[in-house]
Amino acid sequence: MDDLNFAIIAPLAFINIVLAVTALVDLFKRPSVNGPKWVWALVIIFINMIGPILYFVIGRRDT
Repeated sequence: MDDLNFAIIAPLAFINIVLAVTALVDLFKRPSVNGPKWVWALVIIFINMIGPILYFVIGRRDT
């Protein structure tokens, strides 16, 4: 049973970390975003899995 839990949780944790790091790097490289950058950083960090997705869908401003 423990192997099954790890097999499910490990890929999700990896995806969550990759999404968060990618979103934070993109956030700090962009000159402007929709809203304050510090708010988006908090959303990305504290709202797991959904925060980075929200940033990529709503927060990015096309230049």
